[in-house]
Order: sequence, then structure tokens, then C-alpha cells
Amino acid sequence: MSGCADPDGSVGAFLCQAGQVLRAAGIESPRLEARRLLAHVLACREEDLLRDPRAPVPADRGAAFAALLRRRAAREPLAHLLGHVGFWTLDLAVSDATLVPRPDSEAVVEAALAAFADRGKVRRVLDLGTGTGALLLAVLAECPGAWGVGVDLAPAAARLAASNAVANGLADRACFVAADWEAPLAGTFDLVLSNPPYIVSEAIPGLMPEVARHEPRLALDGGVDGLDAYRHILRRVPGLLAPGGRAVLEIGVGQRPEVEAIARREGLGLLACGRDLGDIERALVFGVAGPDATG
Repeated sequence: MSGCADPDGSVGAFLCQAGQVLRAAGIESPRLEARRLLAHVLACREEDLLRDPRAPVPADRGAAFAALLRRRAAREPLAHLLGHVGFWTLDLAVSDATLVPRPDSEAVVEAALAAFADRGKVRRVLDLGTGTGALLLAVLAECPGAWGVGVDLAPAAARLAASNAVANGLADRACFVAADWEAPLAGTFDLVLSNPPYIVSEAIPGLMPEVARHEPRLALDGGVDGLDAYRHILRRVPGLLAPGGRAVLEIGVGQRPEVEAIARREGLGLLACGRDLGDIERALVFGVAGPDATG
């Protein structure tokens, strides 16, 4: 425990050592992540660790912490180690079958809610490529009169999303299907959501290790130009939207012009563009082209 005071098995000593290990591994916030991991192992709050840094760590819990620390230093996602992540007002279980929900994607939820002056008009919601169910469940939590369907090609993802619906008290208004996009569906929806794969195929190996090594390529790979999923989804959106309906899609950095052009060719107009916390264009809102469209 070089550089750490009191190398005695206390909370403070464990956190000091862990911070050094994570910093050396290139983790951006090593001290914060060390606290989160130790609090998880000890089943306590992070503030409890700060309140009593001299408290002893039981040997079995120390061993469990060391095991998690090695996995995080190997760049396994923190959310995978903790088993859950916060998104919007929800707590979501995560696994290696899905992308880890990110704060950037909350821009999709914000844009979707802003698209309806009266949330009571949101009755039927579709989430394509649902993953953990994050987008669908967040919208349903804000629209108590709505119900929705989440579709994912991976059966393990659909099962995880269904369990998240149960855990967040939304199971009576959400169902999840393992299928190829909208293939098994009939009818129309007031709101279509999607965070589709949008990474250029050849760029995936260069992503941060947490993503490139541990998140499903199926949920990342957007094809040669990153736009394959948009071509498929936007071709079908006009037939999926109820009158006055809206589609809200997450996009990657700089993809707005290309995605907007695809939508325009399919008879859709861009109505709004939501930005994430980094002020990056992240969520595009489309409707059937008309006088209220910007494009």
C-alpha cells in the first residue's frame, strides 16, 4: 500500500490503495469509484465510509472488494460490478447483454416529454432496441396513462428489461418482446423511441475498453457509416405513428445531418433537437412532414 497511511485493513487504507490501483489503470474518477465499490461490498452508504475511515473491513469483505477492484482495473464497467445503474428516476439492473444506460440518453426522454404539451395524449409507446428498458420505462414513469412495448433482438435483454419493469413498479404497463425491430407488431403508436446502434463498425475497437470489450457489439455496430439502423427504423416510422405521433431517436456526435436527410426521404420532418449535458445534439424528434417541421 505504498503512499497510503495506516496500511492496517481499515476503510481508509482500502480506499487509498484502491484509488491508486484505479488511477494506474486509467480510471477517470478513481477515488469516487473506489468508494462506490467498497460501499457496495459493505452494503453501506458512501458517506458512512467517509464518516469513519478507521473502521475495520472484515476479511471476507476485503477479499470480495479486492476481486471487484481487479475486475474494474481490467476495465470491466463499474455498473456491471455494482449490478445496477441510475437512469432518470429509475434504478435499473444491468448485464453484459445490454448497453449500460448513460446520462446522455436522458436527452431522449426529455425530448419525448417536451414533444407533447399534454402528456395524457401519450397512450401507446414503442421502444425499438430497448436494452434495459431505460427509455420506455422512464417515459412510462412520467406518463401514467400510457402503456408500452419494448423490442430487442437479444432475448436476454428483453428478459432483463421485463425484470426492470417489475422492480420499478411498471410491469402492468409494459411488455417486452425478443424480435427483429418492429417485425411482430401491429397497430400504431403515439410515441416511438429508439437508441439504435450508431457506431461506425471500424471505430468500435478504438472505443474505451469498458465499451469495446464488455458491451454487446449488436447494440453498438451501426454498419460501415453508422447509419444502418436509422435507415431501417425511419423507413418504417411513418407506418408506426398514430396521427400526431412522434418518433424520438438518439444519435451519435455529428450525425444529425445524415439522419435528418434519411428521415426526409421517408416523408418525415424534424420537429426538434434535444441536447445532452455536454450540449451535444443527441435526440431528434420526427413527425410526418408538414408545416410544423423544421426540415
